[in-house]
Amino acid sequence: MNRKKLAATEARNLILNEYQAVLSTLSVDVPGFPFGSVVPYCLDRQGRPVILISSIAQHTKNVLADNKVSLIIAERGTDDIQAHCRVTYIGYAHQVAEDDTDTADRYYQYFPNAADYHKSHHFDLFYIELHRLRFIGGFGQIHWVDTKAYAPNNPFSAAQEKGAVEHMNEDHLRNIRHYCALLNIHLSEKDTPNIAGIDGDGFHIRIGQQIHRCYFDNPVTTSTELRQALTVLAHKELVTQSEEAMLEG
Repeated sequence: MNRKKLAATEARNLILNEYQAVLSTLSVDVPGFPFGSVVPYCLDRQGRPVILISSIAQHTKNVLADNKVSLIIAERGTDDIQAHCRVTYIGYAHQVAEDDTDTADRYYQYFPNAADYHKSHHFDLFYIELHRLRFIGGFGQIHWVDTKAYAPNNPFSAAQEKGAVEHMNEDHLRNIRHYCALLNIHLSEKDTPNIAGIDGDGFHIRIGQQIHRCYFDNPVTTSTELRQALTVLAHKELVTQSEEAMLEG
């Protein structure tokens, strides 16, 4: 894989691995200055970040005045943020159409508590159309990413994804708990992990307010391949930390 394609893949994986970002907008109250705020996000079926923001919030007023924005997404769990991966996703914020139930339903699978905000507190969904993408993979690994190489389109329709998610959550909780174990996520008996969304490269597991990413061994594009990939992961043996260290050594 050449360097540009590798950077695009790593940028896409980072955006899929995380679910919180710093949103920067152009300030209305302080003209000429950027305004930063923290937002959760997930991706829509075209691979665009989707955010839910209040009509009375400062960043929403900024977006409505000038829809040029950026998201900074940084790798979690690092002591030295400059030595680890981050992405600056530059684009245009557009309000999600009221009849776009697919995007709304997908967002609430990731953030179910947000549904009440949308209904009761004048929040609206916006997607961010990509303009340019900057990826930093650590010291010396800095790239403007080819946007065409980045595009993480979801191969599944809304109905296909919804059916698969509901089937897994209703009938295969044991398998989902096994996926968590593969990710070294320690669950209590009270924890009920749920699959929030599925795409061609993997899926997200929601545990309370936390979102975790699990990848397939190989990308999938059909429902048959999806069932096979989920079954393979369900039968995958766990590797202990000592075994993993031996394999790496």
